[in-house]
Amino acid sequence: MERTILHCDCNSFFASVECVDYPSYRNVPMAVAGDVEARHGIILAKNELAKQYGIKTAETVWSAKQKCKDLVLVPPHYEKYAYFSGMVRRIYERYTDLVEPFGMDEAWLDVTNSRALFGDGYQIAESIRKAVKEELGITVSVGVSFNKIFAKLGSDYKKPDAVTVISRENYKDIVYPLPVDSLLFIGKQTALSLASCNIRTIGELAATSPAFLRSRFGKVGDLLFSYANGEENSPVASIYQKEDAKSVGNGITFRHDITTKAEWKLALYSLSEDVAYRLRKQGMVCSTVSVTVKTPMLKTFSRQKPISPPTDISREIAAKALEILESSFSVGSPIRMLTITAMSLARKDTLTEQIGFFDQEDVEKREKASRLEDTVDGIRSRYGHGAMVLGSTLGNTIGIEEGAAKRRQKGKQSESDDKK
Repeated sequence: MERTILHCDCNSFFASVECVDYPSYRNVPMAVAGDVEARHGIILAKNELAKQYGIKTAETVWSAKQKCKDLVLVPPHYEKYAYFSGMVRRIYERYTDLVEPFGMDEAWLDVTNSRALFGDGYQIAESIRKAVKEELGITVSVGVSFNKIFAKLGSDYKKPDAVTVISRENYKDIVYPLPVDSLLFIGKQTALSLASCNIRTIGELAATSPAFLRSRFGKVGDLLFSYANGEENSPVASIYQKEDAKSVGNGITFRHDITTKAEWKLALYSLSEDVAYRLRKQGMVCSTVSVTVKTPMLKTFSRQKPISPPTDISREIAAKALEILESSFSVGSPIRMLTITAMSLARKDTLTEQIGFFDQEDVEKREKASRLEDTVDGIRSRYGHGAMVLGSTLGNTIGIEEGAAKRRQKGKQSESDDKK
């Protein structure tokens, strides 16, 4: 039986939610933007009037203001967006339990088995579109197709507040003329690499030999060919399916650029505390630590190294992160933003039998450190995170404790949403 997959995309989600609370925003060019003074000054979302000025997501506030001097800027309210995201998903769940979120504002739905109750894919999409608009005051664009990739193309094809059907009969007419970077997961660099091979449209990609793509892109070449030809067939996850996290990360944009090793350590140990806490909460350990640096010129680089034995201990993660930074970046060079990510995760309870492979003295030290961090977790859980903080973070001038507080608040909101 042919599948019917929907991709639902909330249009200009953050801006749309703000317009629900403040309808006057609909009548002026408005954008949700990060805190300029805290150096997060980029556009996160914009309304339709702002789009008419050519304002784009992720451009700097300064650039957006050059295009529209009367642009109204609104700070983000993530708790509101999380609430609306949950409400939208409740509407989706009226039609199917196969709902797979793709970020806060997008989701795939498999409605194959719902057609007998609610009609064909177009009818279900129209019903969802109208329900979201009437009940929540925001709009969604919906793509209807026979796989997830083409459904995503459909939701992007016509915006806002629209339904596009990409079927077996019409997909070549709709999809093939589109540029290759319209396909999900094809980024700028891949598009440039394909262009160097005179492959600029999805149709040209679909007509390219799989062997040639494999020779240029390895295994990714097979995926590119599959996506372009409508052969992608991955399932849509159930709302009851809980997957282990693939990675756990935290980052901070500093109040001012950091340049000294002491500031590096301060940032890395604070970030590692959060990462390790989240690993322990999920019962996970990591075997790889990644560090991402953003410079004042907004250039970004990432480096990663394995860590053994796998760990959920903050000081071990911080030490590995410092090792990565010292080997990849020069003290004195300014850093605007740092992110630590724990990768190659595994369930902690599956690794206990391997403990005999490590030196017994090291095992005892690690167990002592682990018990200490568990104790700190318990105190913070009972009395609040502020009950115990790193002494080195007190009175710092780079925004460490502010950033930690914001990350904890977002974490609490996420936990609250999971319980609803």
